[in-house]
Amino acid sequence: MRDLALNTVCEEAACPNIGECWKQKHATVMILGRVCTRACAFCNVATGRPDRLDPHEPGRVAEAVAVLGLAHVVVTSVDRDDLDDGGAEHFARTITAIRAAASGTTIEVLTPDFLRKEGALETVVAAKPDVFNHNLETVPRLYAGVRPGARYFHSLRLLDQVKRLDPALFTKSGIMVGLGEDKGEVLQVMDDLRAAEVDFLTIGQYLQPTPKHHAIARFVTPDEFRGYASFALGKGFLLVSASPLTRSSYHAGEDFTRLRAARAAKLAAG
Repeated sequence: MRDLALNTVCEEAACPNIGECWKQKHATVMILGRVCTRACAFCNVATGRPDRLDPHEPGRVAEAVAVLGLAHVVVTSVDRDDLDDGGAEHFARTITAIRAAASGTTIEVLTPDFLRKEGALETVVAAKPDVFNHNLETVPRLYAGVRPGARYFHSLRLLDQVKRLDPALFTKSGIMVGLGEDKGEVLQVMDDLRAAEVDFLTIGQYLQPTPKHHAIARFVTPDEFRGYASFALGKGFLLVSASPLTRSSYHAGEDFTRLRAARAAKLAAG
């Protein structure tokens, strides 16, 4: 990462799992710079005037994937509302470069919402990642305080549209709990995601990065996480990861293997 001047969300977002993941050579690459054009109340990534787009970044990401010999890679980004396509073409070029440098590597993208960026989603889907992830982050009632630059139903429609564009593409989304939501609201989010045919749901405990960020309303118990996982599987998700330390790309490679196996088993069962 240092030699190739790459950014990771592991560092920029102060992920609590960074020690475990980096020890296993798992890192989530963050493209499109280190500065986000939004200021979500839960996120530790810097916000302000964004970096100039680096046209050589996709090639460096691909080189890193090949050198590390990764079986699965997660590529995410900051929000780039300043770009006409929100960075979609940069995502596509990164996917293409990885395919050329490491054809056996499966690719998961965790994208922004591409709000008001006509054609952006289609550009990313056409590049054919193996997993398309976009996080809802929280329940609709809390969006104004937690994710003020985004729109819950736009994000939901984005995930629905991915499946319409490519039904074979795995879709994934995640939320944080402990922000002030209640159980009924979490279950409604599950129903909304299943209506959009989302395959994989992640649920993790929100941890406040700094005193300036959104306060923690409470710590959700392990039993509650197990309960959420049970509800989600009952609603039809192929895979669920629900635990205090669950994050979007935590154990992503292993989860992708499980996701493919779950789809195969469902197809075999008719």
